[in-house]
Amino acid sequence: MTTREAGTQTIAFLRHTLATLAYRAGKALRGAPESFAEFRIGPASRTPLQILAHMNDLLDWARHLAKGEHVWNDSTPGAWEHEVDRLFEGIESFDRLLAAPEPPGYPAERLFQGPIADALSHTGQLAMLRRLAGSPIRGENYSKAEIVAGRCGIEQAAPRREFD
Repeated sequence: MTTREAGTQTIAFLRHTLATLAYRAGKALRGAPESFAEFRIGPASRTPLQILAHMNDLLDWARHLAKGEHVWNDSTPGAWEHEVDRLFEGIESFDRLLAAPEPPGYPAERLFQGPIADALSHTGQLAMLRRLAGSPIRGENYSKAEIVAGRCGIEQAAPRREFD
């Protein structure tokens, strides 16, 4: 395998990871009750809205890294619907940068270990907070899910194997 082929496979894997993030985040966010945005498990814990805004900051950082820039911004959380829309727009925008013919400005491994892995971790937090807030999402065998690189919006394939 050539270095170019290996790089192409790595970018394909990153794009699949972004589609996985969109699938799992969509499941954690769709149908959340209005009160969920401000749910707090302790006085010093982040609310789901704050976590979501942070995830958006991570994706903004990822897009900058893909362009070869190291820029971080702590945004002030907006309305829940705005932050949900911003999340999927951010995932889609980052995916388009990865799909471009030019290689990203930072190594794929750094893109994964920083912003992408952190966003996946926070997606798990949102799913856990849904359960604690009394609005759990159904469990799922994610290895059976129809996740496709490039499908990064909130609209995703229906789950294939959910369970309680």
